[in-house]
Amino acid sequence: MTAVQSFDVAILGAGLAGRLAAWQLVRSGARVALVERAGPDGAGSAAYVAAAMLAPLAESAIAERRIVDLGIASVDLWRAWLAELPEPVFFQEDGTLVVWHARDRGEMSLFTSRVRAVAPPELVSQRLRALDGKGVGEVEPALAGRFPQGLLLAGEGQLDNRGALRALLSCAVSEGVHCVWEAGEVEADTLPTLGIRADVVLDCRGLGARAAWPAQPGGTAPGLRGLRGEVVRVHAPDVKLHRPVRLLHPRYPIYIAPKPNDLYVIGATELESEDDSPMSVRSALELLSAAHSLHPAFGEARVLELNVQRRPTRPDHLPAIRVDQQARVVRVNGLYRHGFLIAPAVTEAACAVVGALLKGDPAAHAVPAALRWPGMIEAVTEAPAAALHARTGLLH
Repeated sequence: MTAVQSFDVAILGAGLAGRLAAWQLVRSGARVALVERAGPDGAGSAAYVAAAMLAPLAESAIAERRIVDLGIASVDLWRAWLAELPEPVFFQEDGTLVVWHARDRGEMSLFTSRVRAVAPPELVSQRLRALDGKGVGEVEPALAGRFPQGLLLAGEGQLDNRGALRALLSCAVSEGVHCVWEAGEVEADTLPTLGIRADVVLDCRGLGARAAWPAQPGGTAPGLRGLRGEVVRVHAPDVKLHRPVRLLHPRYPIYIAPKPNDLYVIGATELESEDDSPMSVRSALELLSAAHSLHPAFGEARVLELNVQRRPTRPDHLPAIRVDQQARVVRVNGLYRHGFLIAPAVTEAACAVVGALLKGDPAAHAVPAALRWPGMIEAVTEAPAAALHARTGLLH
């Protein structure tokens, strides 16, 4: 029979949100167990294949103001938190360069109008800078003479996604987080079979928690769905980009994020599909052809990975934190395509809720973060069966 250990918090899911939460909670003094269905490398998580761009202004062209504000707060948190990790993680804030081919200049007008409509005006005035051809070459010498115009979104950043996952886990473990790997599909009621009892359960499983996020009453859209994202990793030592570049196009807009050691992450917007099969030849050709149109040296790049991952997405494309005070379960989900951009602010709020529950606060859903991010934290009472399952194995 498995010996049972007691913890303050059991975290389900060791993707980006789970690792950030484990690190924050153990540093606050909580006894934390981190339970993951797969292995410690995080290869099954959306974060493992992400470009990890920290670009709130660029994302304002396709996202709501809430995402922009969460992103601004999260970049500040990343800056502070990465400095505290014992392992160095690649992190830069050298801005985002946006370019377009002459025939697609209409896309620039659409892009800038959307940014100005959504982003804070002061952020736009401080960071959005129009460039002529010479300016593009000064910002990115590798693109000199290739684009007559561009936009520099100053102050935006990126980090090494896999390096961050490794460093967060290493630091959490060194601080005393108890990890259970290869646990398979886990629910709160199965934790005792893994030797774990916990006062509070924090569910960070993404799509693995789909059953806990049913459609809203009267709604037709599922409460949580996966949107397919496709990303290519290449080794391109002859390209020499220094910051993320976004290429505007009416059909195939792409981003290219340069990482250390001449690695580049190339991706595009998501596909409305739950399919997680391997990348198609068409998708690979579109991504790589667009990259080649940006810089011909991509033609000699070596393709290292063709990755597909589904991003957990709610109907409104916004993140949410649900608090069942009776079952003592907190659920975080819906980070969508903005995982690295918004995860610090979202998990900080979730950890505040968990801390309030541990202290016996009768209104744990009303922590200060609920005022800062109206509507993101919601008090719920799960269906009787779900609540019974959640309570099983919890300490009271």
